[in-house]
Amino acid sequence: MDSSASRAVPLTSDEELLAESTLHASIPSELFALPELDVLYEDRTATLWSYMNPKERPSFTPAMLNDFEKWQDLIQHSFGHDKVPLKYLVLGSRSPDVFCFGGDLELFQRLIRDRNRAALVEYGHRCCRILERNIRTLDIPMLTIGMVQGTALGGGFEALLSFDYIVAEKQATFGLPEIMFGLYPGMGAHAFLSRKLGSALADRIIVSNETYTAQQMYDFGIVHALAEPGDGVNAVRDFIKKSDRRHAGLVGSRRAIKEVWQLHLDELNRITEMWADTALQLREQDLKVMSRLVTAQARLAERIAAA
Repeated sequence: MDSSASRAVPLTSDEELLAESTLHASIPSELFALPELDVLYEDRTATLWSYMNPKERPSFTPAMLNDFEKWQDLIQHSFGHDKVPLKYLVLGSRSPDVFCFGGDLELFQRLIRDRNRAALVEYGHRCCRILERNIRTLDIPMLTIGMVQGTALGGGFEALLSFDYIVAEKQATFGLPEIMFGLYPGMGAHAFLSRKLGSALADRIIVSNETYTAQQMYDFGIVHALAEPGDGVNAVRDFIKKSDRRHAGLVGSRRAIKEVWQLHLDELNRITEMWADTALQLREQDLKVMSRLVTAQARLAERIAAA
């Protein structure tokens, strides 16, 4: 088995987990049939393993956002107190060496050229709503874990910041490239990083256009556990095993931290509206830089897929 395959599949096979999932009649079948999210339930640890599996570039396209909204609705409806037990929610990616490239830059270019502020704001609000629900863990007493086995850029990095814990393989990288085309991350980076690191360091990361290693993010306290390349799933399983006896305390501690944060949806929405206004000020040369980044990401995704 090659390394990318071993990174993508939990130690228990997908087939075994899928068979296990069907034992729970109260879990709607739609949860296991989302077009761009692979979802598997593990009864033994009360863990829902979810993997982004995009049909196109590994970015947050409208189709991917549709699946995330359905995913959250179905989880909130089916799991929790007096429902199917859920203690851990894990999100990873099926794209080899890529967690997520972030926002749909192709869509952004089109909307900016069309001067369509309303659509930019709508896209941002959808992203913010998904993040805010994840911060609240869908009102289920569970821990959320982002599993990073590759590149997390822009909105992909921002999405990870909404998880309780991040487990990253050592070759994973993180970055916020928006400043290179005159923009900034508008769906959570300022709100999360300022609270986690302080505004000065948050600003340095946001405007630096630097690529950060998993080790650097671990040293910052953003990543909570490091794994050897190809061992991310094992590391998440080990994290779950070590956390299980302390689960109630960890859930309570995370809730207390978020209470201190006082991070609400209206703050996220206001920032994304500011982001949309800034996007409409971009010049043609900025859009060309954005276009080159889209092309580079597409080529990288194709090269990885062909490897």
